[in-house]
Amino acid sequence: MTAEAIPPHEVKLVLDQRGIPCPLNYVRAKLRLERMAPGEVLELWLDAGEPLEQVPKSLTMAGHYIEGQQAAPEGHHILWVRRGNLA
Repeated sequence: MTAEAIPPHEVKLVLDQRGIPCPLNYVRAKLRLERMAPGEVLELWLDAGEPLEQVPKSLTMAGHYIEGQQAAPEGHHILWVRRGNLA
């Protein structure tokens, strides 16, 4: 994973999941990605700890791609997730 941000013009949607516990944050992100076209990028905001450890792994196992990750000054983390080409 890179520490560089995805250019804003590539981000289709921002999903703020701060304060949302596992596995609900994963389920919401997965449902949102399913409504996006393959190749589109979701900017996902997550809390540190369990969400940051579990959600990227689960999204990758579901066929999506983590394009980058960055710590935000406010204390949360930003992930850029590219929707996989799922059937």
